[in-house]
Amino acid sequence: MRKTQAKATPEAGSQPPTRRLTLDTDLTIYHAPEHKRLLLEALDQAELIELDLGQVSEIDSAGLQVLLLGKRESLASGKTLRIVGHSPAVQELLDFFNVASYFGDPLVIPARARG
Repeated sequence: MRKTQAKATPEAGSQPPTRRLTLDTDLTIYHAPEHKRLLLEALDQAELIELDLGQVSEIDSAGLQVLLLGKRESLASGKTLRIVGHSPAVQELLDFFNVASYFGDPLVIPARARG
């Protein structure tokens, strides 16, 4: 699992501080406490969090709970949480639970995956 990576902002005050958090381990019950900690730390440190889930090969309901918590906390604190990468596993789970619209992020579906 990688630590959060800060993105440079052009000038102080011109854009909100942004933090990119890339998760490269499974978003399952086994890793949920660590992912929760990283996500909440990122929310404390920045106004905009870009959550890259493009490398997540497995996600379960505990992982979904971490994502829902992060979104709820970002809304409550007036911050923005964006999912900028959706692995096939993440796309499938968001579709299954019908929560993609709650996150409000565009889902990019590769051309070969379309029917």
